[in-house]
Amino acid sequence: MHDNIILAGVGGQGILSISAVLALGALSKNLYVKQSEVHGMSQRGGAVLSHIRISDSEIQSVLIPNGKANALISVEPMETLRYFSYLSKDGYLISNTDPYESDNYPEIEKIISELNKVPNRILLDAGKLALRAGNKKSANMVVLGAASPFLNLGEEAILEGMMAFFTPKGERTVSINMDAYKFGKEIALEMMQKK
Repeated sequence: MHDNIILAGVGGQGILSISAVLALGALSKNLYVKQSEVHGMSQRGGAVLSHIRISDSEIQSVLIPNGKANALISVEPMETLRYFSYLSKDGYLISNTDPYESDNYPEIEKIISELNKVPNRILLDAGKLALRAGNKKSANMVVLGAASPFLNLGEEAILEGMMAFFTPKGERTVSINMDAYKFGKEIALEMMQKK
């Protein structure tokens, strides 16, 4: 069993929270984990990239080579484009379509058109689903939920990771993030049935 996952977004979108949930979930199953992150500008809105490797055998390198990620999970559409090269030819792209607000943002339609070229993809407006769960800040968990059917780690481990990560923040935070995760997973499964 192994997962090579690239996580992408911008500062403040919860990329490192997704990474922590996955790592905690993997550890709960006694799996090996290596995780690395790169932060862009040291402020909200700077690019954030995380490599997370999970395996039932020892992992030699922290970084995922180009073309070797079985999943590219992104909370920001332009950042998704930036890291296409990591995705394997049969890997899954899971991306939010709601752009991070910034000056001179490219036309979202052009970005979505490029994302639609990936055969194995789930594109969703995570912000809307997160609001339905109770807080737009849980868009990252919507995206993680949408990615969950395509990760070898398995849902039980992901949910254990979520509980370990969110429980110290209180019951309401756990509930909102669990609902967001569930909404993302439901949408992904519906999209896959239509293909």
